[in-house]
Amino acid sequence: MLNLKNKIAIVTGCGSVGNGWGNGRAIATTLSRQGAKVIGTDLNINHANNTKNYIVNEGNFCETFELNMVSESEVGLFFQKVINKYSTIDILVNNVGRSEPGDPENMTFETWHEQFNVNIDAAFLCIKHALPIMKKNKYGSIINISSVAGLRYIGKPQVAYSASKAALIQMTKTTAVIHARDNVRLNCVVPGLIHTPLVERLAKKYADGKYEEFVQHRHNQVPMKKMGDAFDVANAVLFLSSNEAKYITGTEIIVDGGLTSVTP
Repeated sequence: MLNLKNKIAIVTGCGSVGNGWGNGRAIATTLSRQGAKVIGTDLNINHANNTKNYIVNEGNFCETFELNMVSESEVGLFFQKVINKYSTIDILVNNVGRSEPGDPENMTFETWHEQFNVNIDAAFLCIKHALPIMKKNKYGSIINISSVAGLRYIGKPQVAYSASKAALIQMTKTTAVIHARDNVRLNCVVPGLIHTPLVERLAKKYADGKYEEFVQHRHNQVPMKKMGDAFDVANAVLFLSSNEAKYITGTEIIVDGGLTSVTP
């Protein structure tokens, strides 16, 4: 089960800082452990290579590219390189994202636009370039990483992030219906509060840098009384990538410890 042997899997935002386990690194590592040939991208090649080195040291395959995911020309060139070398793309995981605080009253238009640029435009560009090869091969699984913030308010003033992650879910559903006949599946994984190295940066943005208090607050928000970890997200991605999910498209797996099932 969950055999991805020799599948070509692109994971955007695969990088990690040091030994930390962010979602991208966990996803790339998990897919590689199941036999996929992982092609990872990151804005910082050193971060991408942290992930690559870990995967290669485990005896699995990973190739990395430094890539600005919101540059149409760079994304187009990247996909052409992948197709020229591997002839196919079986799995695409759109993982890049960005969260900045603010509501329409106090957020600059530039900040609003930048978050939509990263959170949905990057996924759009990757899907645009992956679809033709997946349609040709009558096979493909695209997984977009959204957020529970796209489903409901979770206590942080992040209007642009929430709106863009909601848009990502609907883009996924609509595109999935259009391309169901091509045997190209599109789904979302919707993480809740996940304990990754990103939490420290979020504490600086949303809790005046009070990391321990911020972590405990996030634990307390979840019915299971603990945040998830990056492998909870990665395992959901693995399932949707696999043949065991061959009849699943246009939907989402919520990985949140019950958070969105309770009244705020």
